[in-house]
Amino acid sequence: MKAFARLFAAIDSTTRTNEKVDAVARYLSAASAEDAAWAVYFLSGGRPRRLVPVRRLASWAMDASGIPDWLFEESYHAVGDLAETIALLLPESTESSDAPFHFWVEKRLFALAGLDEEGQRRIALDAWRDLGGTERFVWNKLITGSFRVGVSQALLVRAVSRASGVPEATISHRLAGEWKPDADSYRRLVAEGSGQPDVSNPYPFFLGYPLEGELEDLGAVGDWQAEWKWDGIRAQLIRRRGSTYLWSRGNDLITERFPEVVAASEWLPEGTVIDGELLPWREGRPLPFAQLQRRIGRKNLSAKIRSEVPVVILAYDLLELDGVDVRERPLAWRRLRLSELIGSANAESRILVSPVVGAAVWEDVRAARERARAMGSEGLMLKRNDAAYGVGRRKGGWWKWKLEPWSVDAIMVYAQPGHGRRALLHTDYTFAVRDGDALVPFAKAYSGLTDAEIRELDTWIRRNTIEKFGPVRAVRPEQVFELGFEGIQASPRHKSGIAVRFPRILRWRKDKPVAEADTIQALRLLLEQTDS
Repeated sequence: MKAFARLFAAIDSTTRTNEKVDAVARYLSAASAEDAAWAVYFLSGGRPRRLVPVRRLASWAMDASGIPDWLFEESYHAVGDLAETIALLLPESTESSDAPFHFWVEKRLFALAGLDEEGQRRIALDAWRDLGGTERFVWNKLITGSFRVGVSQALLVRAVSRASGVPEATISHRLAGEWKPDADSYRRLVAEGSGQPDVSNPYPFFLGYPLEGELEDLGAVGDWQAEWKWDGIRAQLIRRRGSTYLWSRGNDLITERFPEVVAASEWLPEGTVIDGELLPWREGRPLPFAQLQRRIGRKNLSAKIRSEVPVVILAYDLLELDGVDVRERPLAWRRLRLSELIGSANAESRILVSPVVGAAVWEDVRAARERARAMGSEGLMLKRNDAAYGVGRRKGGWWKWKLEPWSVDAIMVYAQPGHGRRALLHTDYTFAVRDGDALVPFAKAYSGLTDAEIRELDTWIRRNTIEKFGPVRAVRPEQVFELGFEGIQASPRHKSGIAVRFPRILRWRKDKPVAEADTIQALRLLLEQTDS
């Protein structure tokens, strides 16, 4: 734990990418395979579910430190991070543990799952006694499920490559898919050679950056391919050794959820990997994303739900052909082979090529973006015709040009505590629009405010609560916020009759009185625009 805590401190103390790479590489070079495996897991964003309620941890910390709850809350408000607050308020540690990192993860962190409250309390108190400083802070981050560190996947790949001598492309490929944090997996990760570790492994996804500047800054329009940006599940369809695998961008194996796509893939030749978007699809256009959620949320896919929500994969790119990695080939070459492959495989009913937007001048691209919502699209993707298929989010080859979000001014009516470091602050909010003299809730949002605004709003919420329902507070309907969202659709499950997609707070409208907030009619007008 001491070495991993030093690594965390080294990463946290610099914004220089090379210094972070050096720190991670040094750690991996010196660590055991068991410790290195868990380090890679956590640095790549792995987070086991929280096994102890945050309020229980806070209670134990108050008992151990002899601090009253009001002072603990004030300290938390000042610090802004629960793990750090606990680490600072506890007495200095009386012991010093030399136990390795994997011991703390496997024998302490995961041991919490099978224990009653008293058993969990003993582990927490023992850890706080044995760990000090940064070690205690890192432990608190792990136990609260809020461990995050400023390391991108690309940075981690560079560090593992530097520590092992294995090329970055090989490391990146081996890390994709369902990577297990154990010693054997780490040894395979850094083993010499370029062989694929598992037949089911996807490639790392290539992601676009939001468009910066004007279209004309990109150069000649003929150097670029414009295509629709669809709102579904980004996925890779893999056909190898007589089997099919569907991986989501979140590294979830979702093959069983889409049997019709799997059946269509049997027409594809061996050694084929396609990058695309899973979409609910009927009569040549996508259905609302909520329809796809109906399928995702079911354990058993009945014939009825498959008939009501048919699914296709719109293919963007070809990553592997006849078992050969073709990601370094130009995009224009890959798209041509993709069209030929799908056309000859009799798979068009469930595997479609995402259409390219024809454009002779940049104004044609702008005009296409204006039609995006009518197409059921989020906007456009712009990809260089000569670009290779990269790894992660890199500037230059791919740009995404999304539509501006829809927005309404809504009134906050409920609030409840957040999770992790925000567990003692009210950060999850419910918003309503006006319907005559009534207020109709229609959306929940928890992102978009600064830390200072969250603390200010939390204080207001505590002083203006009019009723409590467990952790939820009903508040005076006095605060107006501009909410943005990507999509809107009719929903009989919601009291408002409307559901919005990806709601988030754009700004706190302190300048706007409640009487000027939007009405349910404003939402219905937006809904009509999507149906027209």
